[in-house]
Amino acid sequence: MLPQLIMELFPASLRSILERMPEAVKMSLEEIRIRENRPLEIGYASRYSFAREDGSLTERSEEAYAPGRDQCRALLERITNHSIYAAEEELRRGYITVAGGHRIGLAGRAVLDGGAVSHLKDIAGFNVRIARARDGFGAQVLPGLLDVPARTIRHTLIVSPPQQGKTTLIRDLARCISYGSWHHPAAKGWGSRKVGIVDERSEIAASERGVPTFDLGPRCDVLDACPKAEGMMMMLRSMSPEVLVVDEIGRPEDAEAIREAIHAGVRVLATAHAADMVDVLARPALGRLAAEGAFGAYVLLNKSGGGVAHRIVAAEDAEREAARSRPRAAAAMPRDAPRFADADALRPDGTVAPGAAALGTAARVTVKSRPMPVIRSPNGLKGGGGNA
Repeated sequence: MLPQLIMELFPASLRSILERMPEAVKMSLEEIRIRENRPLEIGYASRYSFAREDGSLTERSEEAYAPGRDQCRALLERITNHSIYAAEEELRRGYITVAGGHRIGLAGRAVLDGGAVSHLKDIAGFNVRIARARDGFGAQVLPGLLDVPARTIRHTLIVSPPQQGKTTLIRDLARCISYGSWHHPAAKGWGSRKVGIVDERSEIAASERGVPTFDLGPRCDVLDACPKAEGMMMMLRSMSPEVLVVDEIGRPEDAEAIREAIHAGVRVLATAHAADMVDVLARPALGRLAAEGAFGAYVLLNKSGGGVAHRIVAAEDAEREAARSRPRAAAAMPRDAPRFADADALRPDGTVAPGAAALGTAARVTVKSRPMPVIRSPNGLKGGGGNA
């Protein structure tokens, strides 16, 4: 079934189409793309189709239902609670998060103020992304992230392209840590940990009036709708988290806040957009964090066979992983993308032969692995071990 809170946002004509879609599609629905006077597109189970007026799906766009201007306007009114002015900050960012943690991306005309985007107008495109909790996802990944001597997790970065399950995974990992469900024999007897979540886009916790609507465990505090870098500093100063959780980092100020958290003895669990380790090292802020040895583990996600596969790469293996990925990444480039001037210049280990030009490639980054500060937990503390 589709979440009722989402269904209530749609005008009657669109709601009727969605309600008549096959049950299997509704159960695996990921995106609803509404474009003014263009075909209604449905994303489900890692597939995309167009929706006819009777709710059936087709691959032929000319057979699909096309929402009109009145329907798009009505949808915008509903998702902004009939006050576009009150939602101006979210319009500037290009999305609105509604109750339940569902994010609605917006496309239209950007209005500039001093060269920066002030807000959007003439909005004619909507991407409704369905947020679903997936309990059990974290149990598959968490055992590979444990720092057993410190009785907690390693600093971890989860990476994937968009819509591969990063937020779903980080939410369930936070829940496991908050409950003290470590899913590994070596962690028997460990308590839970205090978890602090900086939820800039209101997607991890889906808070309503400050209260999470997703189950994040009994020892979790959420700072909702706060910019990541500032929010991390606020959490460190006021809530004494043992594990700090943040989604989609990448800016220099995010990296600086993560450094502060690490030096304060707090474990960091973060996500970032990247296809593989090559992309991680090529992004300036992330590449510098990797070179400094900020993260002890990287989790690489990708959708495969209708599910989400994951691989955990330790910091000491990150550079070798990037070297293995470079030839694959080069092969996947568009035909007009900059390539190595000489194909033979690319060595089997992913490095470039001396003197060879490597147009369009990022500078090589050496990933460091450094020992993490030990965080000790008192023995015999019931309901969750606080760290000294």
